[in-house]
Amino acid sequence: MPKPPVLKPREVCRILEALGFSIVRQRGSHVQYRHADGRGATVPNHPGRDVSPVLPRQIAKDISLTIEEFLQHR
Repeated sequence: MPKPPVLKPREVCRILEALGFSIVRQRGSHVQYRHADGRGATVPNHPGRDVSPVLPRQIAKDISLTIEEFLQHR
């Protein structure tokens, strides 16, 4: 299984929005997304910093997708 690419926080947010998620709240630099069916994910949105390569895999797991399915919406 290849290592996921390094993404910017806005790319991860864009993927989640393409999947039908919407922002429900933000606390500090962490943005929380929720889908109508109840699935949720939190994205750290630190300006000027990339998202850890491990985090997209964890977000995909949290929303019941594989990393490949998640990255298809890039």
